[in-house]
Amino acid sequence: MPKMWKPGQEKKFCRELQLGKPYYVIHNVERRVAPYEDAQLYSEYVFTKRLPITGTPCTAYGAAASTLLRQHGPIYDAPPRGMRNIASPAPQVAGPLPKGYTAPLDEAEIRGLEKRVADMPDPKKRRWGR
Repeated sequence: MPKMWKPGQEKKFCRELQLGKPYYVIHNVERRVAPYEDAQLYSEYVFTKRLPITGTPCTAYGAAASTLLRQHGPIYDAPPRGMRNIASPAPQVAGPLPKGYTAPLDEAEIRGLEKRVADMPDPKKRRWGR
């Protein structure tokens, strides 16, 4: 069972934190904004140094451990199972086909592509800035 620190336990978290070890925060994704994204993702933080005046552990970019815990909720010392890292690529829903895709296009797809090409304006006749 991973260890968890909740907001309000900032002092305890800063005491028990180990520099160089990754810690994890879970983010809830708004489904109206990203309908094809997972409902929850996690991010990883590694605290590498201490702030000069207060001595609070911080990341390489200066994010203090206590502030991170206060603003982003519970912090875990192990990655959550079955959840994707926010920095990893999202599952592909649409877009370019993978390499080696050899399925033939049907007539409707070819006509649709030809129509899109025909509807595109001629770049030589395009009026810029008007």
